[in-house]
Amino acid sequence: MVTTETWVFLVYRMPRQPSTPRISVWRRLKRLGVAQLGDGLVALPYDAATKEQLEWVAHAVAEAGGEATIWITTPTVRRFGRNLAAGLAGERAAEYREVIRRTEDALASGAGEPHRLMRTLRAMQRRIERRDHFPPPERVEARSAIDRLAIRFPDKITA
Repeated sequence: MVTTETWVFLVYRMPRQPSTPRISVWRRLKRLGVAQLGDGLVALPYDAATKEQLEWVAHAVAEAGGEATIWITTPTVRRFGRNLAAGLAGERAAEYREVIRRTEDALASGAGEPHRLMRTLRAMQRRIERRDHFPPPERVEARSAIDRLAIRFPDKITA
């Protein structure tokens, strides 16, 4: 179970050149939805899955000639963990709002290519949910908006 009490930190350093491994690690961290605490310092709420994911990133860093350490930690003040969680939730909320906006635009305009749009929106939703450790209310709103689009164009959209 994910809580705001315990966190897994990845502390890492990578060589500047070549840049490809550094970019690959950065993209992987973005897909995981990490909290960027500083240069070479990221965090995720602790559970077995997030620990394993950051261990894989640490392995990639080491393979690229860098150094990486994994830490399991508890903030000394609970507020720090809650603030970290709120920051992650806020980032995901902004992403969900973009899904909602695109869905509402499609509903208002009549959805030119509903098949393609539905696939795109559902894919966006799945990508966000994979890195959504502290679901904001916008998560439910985004799902609902996509469902409204599917209802609006039932004969044109297949699941």
